[in-house]
Amino acid sequence: MTIQEMKQKKQEKGYTYAQIAELSGVPLGTVQKIFNGETENPRYATILALEKVFKEPAVVRETSAYHVGDEQGMYTVEDYRALPDEQRVELIDGYFYDMAAPNTLHQLITGELYRQIANYIMEQEGACIPFISPVDVQLNNDKKTMLQPDVVIVCNPDQIVKSNIMGAPDFVLEVISPGSRRKDYIIKLHKYEDAGVREYWLVDPNQKVVLVYFFEDEACPAIYPIDADIPVNIFGRKLVLKLCHIAKWTGQE
Repeated sequence: MTIQEMKQKKQEKGYTYAQIAELSGVPLGTVQKIFNGETENPRYATILALEKVFKEPAVVRETSAYHVGDEQGMYTVEDYRALPDEQRVELIDGYFYDMAAPNTLHQLITGELYRQIANYIMEQEGACIPFISPVDVQLNNDKKTMLQPDVVIVCNPDQIVKSNIMGAPDFVLEVISPGSRRKDYIIKLHKYEDAGVREYWLVDPNQKVVLVYFFEDEACPAIYPIDADIPVNIFGRKLVLKLCHIAKWTGQE
């Protein structure tokens, strides 16, 4: 692909120089010089890196410079759905975030907490519906964000469509992995609160703590040890999740 062709693609897509630098890994100053014509003969490796931005979706890693409040990226829900099935990502404000395959401890924790939630709802013949990952959540009903929380509870059946959940679930639980720490603790926390999620849990097996945000009451989280019995606020604290098995799996006991 020639520089002129890339300039055309930049104009068509509305890319900024900062976005191109972010997605290609090429320094911003170098990008500007190439597209402004100051650098007439860029290195071949640089051309290849820039070409990838215009040929295929790029994925933001945990080390990305993207922060809450940054300009939105260029990708949409349509781009997300066009990805190969084997490519696991989340779409947040137009940026793709890589999702590594969960390890066995992550799966044990997610499955155990989902089981307790589902059993309670069935026993109570409740109207709410629990989901376990992978399930797509189009958080803001917009075209720029599609998340895959570990466990969600949806109490409005109108939000559930065949392809995904539309809008904010009532309850979201994320099990923290080393590669998802910044995304879950900062970026997704703000996204969930702003979208209207009522309750957000972060289960951190490495730090051996559970943070519970109940946004209807207070912004500060309640912090529990990994072996605690923890009430779920959206059910009036009548459902209490018992984390004793999780404590054993993480070596607490």
